Amino acid sequence: MAIFSVYVVNKAGGLIYQLDSYAPRAEAEKTFSYPLDLLLKLHDERVLVAFGQRDGIRVGHAVLAINGMDVNGKYTGDGKEVLEYLGNPANYPVSIRFGRPRLTSNEKLMLASMFHSLFAIGSQLSPEQGSSGIEMLETDTFKLHCFQTLTGIKFVVLADPRQAGIDSLLRKIYEIYSDYALKNPFYSLEMPIRCELFDQNLKLALEVAEKAGTFGPGS
Repeated sequence: MAIFSVYVVNKAGGLIYQLDSYAPRAEAEKTFSYPLDLLLKLHDERVLVAFGQRDGIRVGHAVLAINGMDVNGKYTGDGKEVLEYLGNPANYPVSIRFGRPRLTSNEKLMLASMFHSLFAIGSQLSPEQGSSGIEMLETDTFKLHCFQTLTGIKFVVLADPRQAGIDSLLRKIYEIYSDYALKNPFYSLEMPIRCELFDQNLKLALEVAEKAGTFGPGS
């Protein structure tokens, strides 16, 4: 069981908090000698595998790290271009970690805004007035759960389809938001949440949810 990520979206559709709490297992790391027997290309500021599949590495996977150092888009951790670095025989042997491309900050902002719009559309399509909007979307690999407060703040959790207790977790996150964001004198409503206590308590709540599947009284 796993909880993949948490999004908090304000009433205007802006993303004010996001946490990834799960490292995908579908990553592959391998040491290569020169020349590299995979064809890589630059796409959307990421270096992707265009041809060649082996040892768990698939076409469409992105270069995530080189020699244990995370890659930032098309650049290595020390600012060199990935394709240029991997084209230099002097840099071999080299360890490369591949995996599904990670969402950028801009992409997360865009997706939060899109979900806000879909939520509103869902409410308007309802044959009855007062619809709650989208509460859950299900795919074969994850479920998206949403809880909207009376003030329009949306708490969104992406989790394994088998993960139990998400409704309780969403309300727990709302409780943490109320205690550690709203009661913080330095926090402004509708603005990004940057509070260490909020982070710590949210991560603890996710750990409890993953292990126990639900929250009991007083948790």
